[in-house]
Amino acid sequence: MTERLQKILSAHGAASRRAAEKLIADGRVTVNGKVAAVGQSADAAHDRICIDGKPLPKRAETVCLMLYKPRGYVTTLSDERGRKTVSSLVDCGCRVYPVGRLDYQSEGLLLFTNDGALADRLMHPRGEIEKVYEVTVRGALDTAQTLLSRPIVLDGRAIAPPLVKKLRESGEKATFEITIHEGRNRQIRRMCEAAGLTVVRLCRVREGCLSLGRLSVGAWRYLTEEERSTLYREVGL
Repeated sequence: MTERLQKILSAHGAASRRAAEKLIADGRVTVNGKVAAVGQSADAAHDRICIDGKPLPKRAETVCLMLYKPRGYVTTLSDERGRKTVSSLVDCGCRVYPVGRLDYQSEGLLLFTNDGALADRLMHPRGEIEKVYEVTVRGALDTAQTLLSRPIVLDGRAIAPPLVKKLRESGEKATFEITIHEGRNRQIRRMCEAAGLTVVRLCRVREGCLSLGRLSVGAWRYLTEEERSTLYREVGL
């Protein structure tokens, strides 16, 4: 069956679809001995597809797991600055990559998979998958919920109004549950900054049907069959 080359690379666990496009654009992918072009199609069953001269690995069994990302880890497979990476915490016997990002000082639920189609659906801003965070802040707490709930402009685009619920308040700090759909770069932190609040702790507790539950910080587990099925339905796969 003929498919777009980046889709084939992603399905075989070589890279996410976006990263696969870069591999092709950089001239690192060949089809039957010829350098491939972005947008090119191929047949994985009949064409010889190579990355850096090495044959494309066999299509991997789909793996989905969740990690409770701790603070102090970057959401990458490697880091040129020598910082600890989330990939060092996951040893499942096959190559999986993180879906989306949690910044260095944030913690919480981080999905890993080798299914590029699933990753692309989850990371696309129009995917409208709910992401729920618990954020503890300092600042003007009497107006915090109102200011956090308002629509603001990020990266030149208005974000959909988030759903904000106060969970608790103690002294100069308060913790809110914030539900968003778009997941723009550092969105929660930028929302807090726009509201004049200082983030003390930021934790993602749910993404779509997936919840951290009792998973310990730094630990990971495979998704259950029910979780996998529900997640795939949520993204339309």
